[in-house]
Amino acid sequence: MSINNGTSFPLLDPGVVASTLAAPPFVAVDGVFNIRDFGAGYTTATGTSSVKPLRLFRSGELARITDNGIEQLRALGVQRVFDLRVDSEIAKYGTASKSIEGVELVRVPIIQDPWRPSEVPQRLREFEQNATDAFLQSYKQVLLSGSTSLEQILLHLRDEPDVPCLVHCTAGKDRTGVFAAAILMLLGARDEHIITDYALTEVGLQPALPMLAVRFQNDPIFRENWTGTVAMGSSKAESMRAFIDHIRQEYGGIEGYIRKHTKLTDDDLRRIRENLLA
Repeated sequence: MSINNGTSFPLLDPGVVASTLAAPPFVAVDGVFNIRDFGAGYTTATGTSSVKPLRLFRSGELARITDNGIEQLRALGVQRVFDLRVDSEIAKYGTASKSIEGVELVRVPIIQDPWRPSEVPQRLREFEQNATDAFLQSYKQVLLSGSTSLEQILLHLRDEPDVPCLVHCTAGKDRTGVFAAAILMLLGARDEHIITDYALTEVGLQPALPMLAVRFQNDPIFRENWTGTVAMGSSKAESMRAFIDHIRQEYGGIEGYIRKHTKLTDDDLRRIRENLLA
């Protein structure tokens, strides 16, 4: 069941949301939404290995984390946070991350902003007309603009596998979703598991939707293109399926993309798999 009054995002059944958020892979960190242990226990396509738990986390922005949430984050073992956001969006929404003792905050912004103000109305119309294709075009741009950021995260996974990390952007949906999918593809996770992890954001964002609706309603560009804005806020399985298909068609697999756009070697990729698979 979904509810939408025309000025908000669709809401799912509260009981379904509560039960889903209370179970793995979601984890509880007070003040942080859409946070989960991504890949934990997912088996590889060969069925011979699975992704180690409590190594890889993803979420939305951390600006509202509470003191209790900080203790919960520490209890999960998170020692490094990779922030994919650019300075302008942090300043626009006043969402700078808090300094957390014992947790290193690493800025790895995806530099090229696909949402330049002059282009936003057209982008929203594209989401309204064909969301799957609009997401694919956006995710392709994330790949091309974010290779250096992804490389830094992969180097962490190569060199410090016992230092759990969290990757986030604003909603923990698109930039974070692309990077989470890329990492899971590299680890050999099954397609259906990668797609499931992506689609869980539909539930993970539910607690933040009132706040996000106000944020977008306060911006005339989004308010006047609300149908496209709502479509942009989705994370449907078909969007990730299209992205996975693109990676294979364009690069022959995520390894081909990494070889072409980063300095990592095949030996580096082997070490990352050894570090994160059991």
